Amino acid sequence: MEIFATIAEQKIREAMARGEFDNLPGRGKPLPREDLSGVPEELRMAYKVLKNAGCVPPDVELAKEIVTLRNLVDSLEEDDERRRKLRELNFKILKLNVMRKRPFDLDDFPEYRERLVERIAG
Repeated sequence: MEIFATIAEQKIREAMARGEFDNLPGRGKPLPREDLSGVPEELRMAYKVLKNAGCVPPDVELAKEIVTLRNLVDSLEEDDERRRKLRELNFKILKLNVMRKRPFDLDDFPEYRERLVERIAG
């Protein structure tokens, strides 16, 4: 593996000598810091590779779906379709929590919070 690093380093030096990096956007400015503090340490490199390849990690994609679905549920009248979408939303929230290894949080389910509190307190 070291031979590939040596070859890559040599190619980079040659390109620098030819001035191929002189007119790149952001030259001379620090690279923007990426906040990966919410990503487990063992997954950070994979997330970075996926991001650089233009791919979205599965949990981020699911979180986006949840936001869209929550907005849809909020816009629907109380009927069978709204209940179906609400069940789908709850399933996706639970799935996201499992993917992120987060415990169940009642704040993720505001639709049920009041009913649960009433039932427990009542």
